[in-house]
Amino acid sequence: MKLDLKAFALAGGLFWGLGVFLLTWWLLLTRNTHGRRSRFGDLIGRVYPGYRVSPEGSVIGLLWGFVDGLAAAGIFGLLYNLFAKEK
Repeated sequence: MKLDLKAFALAGGLFWGLGVFLLTWWLLLTRNTHGRRSRFGDLIGRVYPGYRVSPEGSVIGLLWGFVDGLAAAGIFGLLYNLFAKEK
């Protein structure tokens, strides 16, 4: 069975982008409770330029995550289709 590369890449981009977006808001909500910075936010900021744990950073993370997830899922789907054998 072959994967539809466009659909798989789009799904991967949406999944990763929304994941980074939601993680940022979770970090924003829990930071106020604990009063300290998160190592997750610092790590994401090292990978995605312009990202920080803030409302604006959540949008930047959404965009970077979408591009990153789109590329990763597209490459994975391409490799899967190359190695998948038809029955």
